[in-house]
Order: sequence, then structure tokens, then C-alpha cells
Amino acid sequence: MVESSAPELLRETDLLLAELAPASTGREPPAHVIGVTGPPGVGKSSLLSRLVSAWRTAERSVAVLAVDPSSRISGGSLLADRARIEHNPGDRAVFIRSMAAGGRLGGLAPATRAAAAALAVAFDVVVIETVGVGQSETDVADVADTVAVVVQPGSGDVLQFLKAGIMEVPDVLVVTKADLGELAQRSVADLHAALRSLATADIPVLAVSTLPPPSGIEQLLETFDTHLRALDLPARRQAARRAQALDEFASEFGERGLRALGGRRDARRAAERMDGRLDFRAICRELGRLAGAEHDPQPRDGTQ
Repeated sequence: MVESSAPELLRETDLLLAELAPASTGREPPAHVIGVTGPPGVGKSSLLSRLVSAWRTAERSVAVLAVDPSSRISGGSLLADRARIEHNPGDRAVFIRSMAAGGRLGGLAPATRAAAAALAVAFDVVVIETVGVGQSETDVADVADTVAVVVQPGSGDVLQFLKAGIMEVPDVLVVTKADLGELAQRSVADLHAALRSLATADIPVLAVSTLPPPSGIEQLLETFDTHLRALDLPARRQAARRAQALDEFASEFGERGLRALGGRRDARRAAERMDGRLDFRAICRELGRLAGAEHDPQPRDGTQ
């Protein structure tokens, strides 16, 4: 339902999100929402297999939204992440859903935000695995409580991070393939140096290995939990919902809608004045009302 673009199901989704929002329930959804992002092929799905197993051992329920790239020709997607993440298919406390990114940039699928908001009420942990992040694909930071950026030893990613906006995203940096030994440790040292140069040296950097026997997984889980405990969660999530609403508004109504609000800066200020306990779709609709946006929004798959 949440992924459908049928008008009647869009209305049903709006009703669902409104019922689940803190404005209706009186509290934030209980799940820890974690974003896992990084370049394609870095080993995000292998890492998630180990994390899901560790969370289940700790008797925590887990939902994974894995975003896959879409074909430019057909618009379809192989949706392979669900197959790559190892889990017991009979375990009802694990939910894995693959989503096609469609025509959107940013690393997320059109329905990822809504799906995460719904699942956060029902699971202990919700993980969003992005399509494979580039310099501009940082939308996951506006959805997740904690963002882990995954890098691979010897791949040159550190140099890319120094000049990319992605370094504004991570709450945790994870170096995969710690079994490579010195090469992995050199990448950890390079990342620490990069963080110091950007005055963000407090961001933890961990090396993990998913090969049997895995290493660093328990430390990574504890790092996630430590970060969550340090958050002003209501404030972070309210700011995130406003940012999501603004992004959704810009996607639906384009530059004309933003100009009607006085430009992106004034649109952001308008969103910040709204009740952050509302779901992001409700805030988006209120922005549309202020803008007098009566033209038809673009389809949710990003096509014109």
C-alpha cells in the first residue's frame, strides 16, 4: 500500500501515517532507525546479514528496507538485496523489503520515508540500506536516527570523502574487511585523519569483518546504541520530519512551488514553524496550502 501510486492507496497511506505520528500517539515510534550507506559493492548487504543475526540473538525484531537501483530503460530493478541478506525466512521478527529507487536521486526510493515511518512503530530496529551513495545521495540522514557510512579498505573512498558532502552524514564510519589486516588499519587511520581535518574527530571509526568468525559486529551494535542514548530523539526526529516534508514538497511541486513560498530558504523556515509531531506528509500538505499549489503534483516515481 505504501509503495503504490494509486490515488485511493495514497489517501490510505496518508491516513495510516497520520494515525502513527507522534501528534496522534503522543510519543515517538519505539524503533531505532539506522541508515546504512556507502559506495556500491562495499559489502553493505554482507554486513547487514551479520547485524540482523546479532540483533535477533539479542531478541530484537528487525525490519530492513533495501533500496536497489532501477533500470534506465525499463524502470525495473533486480531487487537483489533481499536475497543477499541472510536470514531465516520463517522468522516473523525479521522483515526485509527491497525497493526500486525509481527516478529519484538521494539513495532512497520514493516510498522509503513512509515505509520507515510505518515500520518504526512495529519493530525494535528499522534499517534503511541505500542504493549506493555518491556525493549528493545523502537523503538517508533526514530519515535515520543513526547513519553508518561503510567504506572498503584500499578503495580510495577516503579521498572522495574529503571533497564530498557525504562527510556531513555519518554518525559512525565502518571499515569492512578488517581481515585484510594492515590495509584495513591504514584506512581506519586515514579516516581518523580526515575527520580531524573536518573538526569531526568525535565520530567513531570501527573496522569489522563479516567472514567467519566475524569480528567487530558486537562493538558496532554497542556504538549504535550509544549514539541513540546520546540523542535528543524527539528534537532530531521533528527536524527530520520537517526536512522530509520539504524534500517531498520540492519533489512534487518543483521550483514553481518553492518560488511560491519565497524560495527554498523561506520554505525551510515555513516548515520549521510547523508542528514537528505531525507526519511528514501532513507537513508537506500544509506547505502546499501555504504555496497555493493547486497544480497537479508530479508522479511519485519522478517521471514528468
